Amino acid sequence: MRTLILVCGEGLGHTSRCIAIARELVSAGHEVHFGAYGYSHDLIERKGYGVSIIPSEITLVGEAGALDLEASILATLKKGRFLDISRIKQLIKKVRPEVVISDSYFTGILGSKAMKVPCYLIMNQSNMEEFFINKGVFSRFLGLVVKKFYSSAFRMVNGIIIPDYPMPYTICRKNIIFDDKLMEKVVYSGPVVGSTYEEVLPADVQHPHVLAMIGGFSYREQIFLKVINAANMDLEINYTLLTGPSVDPSKFTQLPPNVRILQFITDQFPYIKSSQVVIAPGGHSTLMETLSFGIPILSFPDRNHTEQQNNASVIAENELGYCFDYNTSPDEILLYIKDIVYNGKFAANARFMRQLSEKLNGAKTICKLLEANALCRDHKKEESKNFRHS
Repeated sequence: MRTLILVCGEGLGHTSRCIAIARELVSAGHEVHFGAYGYSHDLIERKGYGVSIIPSEITLVGEAGALDLEASILATLKKGRFLDISRIKQLIKKVRPEVVISDSYFTGILGSKAMKVPCYLIMNQSNMEEFFINKGVFSRFLGLVVKKFYSSAFRMVNGIIIPDYPMPYTICRKNIIFDDKLMEKVVYSGPVVGSTYEEVLPADVQHPHVLAMIGGFSYREQIFLKVINAANMDLEINYTLLTGPSVDPSKFTQLPPNVRILQFITDQFPYIKSSQVVIAPGGHSTLMETLSFGIPILSFPDRNHTEQQNNASVIAENELGYCFDYNTSPDEILLYIKDIVYNGKFAANARFMRQLSEKLNGAKTICKLLEANALCRDHKKEESKNFRHS
């Protein structure tokens, strides 16, 4: 089975889970080719997979780290990038896949439909119109247009894969809304992460250990600094803080002795495995990675980011960690870290999520789904052939 995987490059979470799927497909004897752009393309290439450059679907615009979605859509339309279906059709013609996986990349759905190739959509949010709520008349209009577009796209695909735990454990459940007809296409595969707990060696750190994946940039920098202040209040707890790819760790001076800052790294799993607590925003892939390793979470969802706020609220509701905001003080951060580190808060629930993730094996589930549907299509073709000859 030859598979073409098209990846949304806005955030590396899409890329990491697609690489995990590719690894499973290749290990099962299938061929894989990627379509990606930007840093996502470079990362896939470094992993040794064949990858072609595809157009980005949206040009992101914002100031001081805050995304302006309305301006982003207008900039995208002006540059003519939106729905560049012709390039996707050319790629499909070149690769000749038997199936296309499109991870939140909607142009891939339209290209696959035009080329009559089965397509499966991977996503963890179906209510994107929430970005436009309470943001003016024009934004509401854009929200309606966006909803109409993606609702049509959902109907085109052969299946919709949610890389999350099944209900009632689904972390993105507040971001997923489908009608009864579409639900027939939906599969909850379980988390799809780049490495499994058993195959990862823990990082060499001092314990107890906290990993912060906030990134010391833009509007998140205040959280980054608050974590450092919290660390300074109890030197018995050790911290590793990961910055963004464009941040120089040397800008953070006079660190307490229990804090280490690392510039952007591509393999965070050894540090996740070595931690008793992970501090992160509310991005879906990061939460899946952390829960798959059985670690409680302190989540700081980005301001005005409905998807992240919904994810973080479920983390708190399911007693897998705490949901904070940007007004949380260093004293409060330390208080809740101590509750987890010293009192074992949420440890049992997080361990259950790790065991459930291992049982579900999201990448293998997706591989089997594609194989089963390919076998079904081959069987139908054979039946049709026999019917014509009879």
